[in-house]
Amino acid sequence: MKKSRFLPFLKKFSISTVIIFLLTILQIYWSMGRLADQMSSSCMSCGFLDDAVFMSFLTGIFLSAVFILFNSVQKYFIKYIFEFLLLISIWIFWNYSVFVDRESSWSTYDFQSEMYYTFSQSFFPVIILGFGCILLLHFKEIKDKFISFRK
Repeated sequence: MKKSRFLPFLKKFSISTVIIFLLTILQIYWSMGRLADQMSSSCMSCGFLDDAVFMSFLTGIFLSAVFILFNSVQKYFIKYIFEFLLLISIWIFWNYSVFVDRESSWSTYDFQSEMYYTFSQSFFPVIILGFGCILLLHFKEIKDKFISFRK
């Protein structure tokens, strides 16, 4: 009986992790890719891809676990908005970390300038890929609601 519940959970968790992982890497490259050739101030031998993969892996595991906890929420709109806001918050934090690590720490940026640069470079990638991620994660639910709405 427990095995029959565990396999669907594991499948949903794995698919969610892969989707978030891939879209996080894509988002980091789209937002901060122009810093890929610059050296990291925290790890001189670490490449941009190494950092992006590590950040994406952590994000995929963490958000998949959090999102599965919110599966019991019946108000879909609230659940989707919360997931979207959490996702974009984490992505903006990663983008800020990449900017500080690869650009700001080598120069004389103040916090306001760092935030301005991070938001200006992240706005469109985060919004577009964030909507895409939530749509992919809940595609079946959204499709079922749309079909039942049309009937």
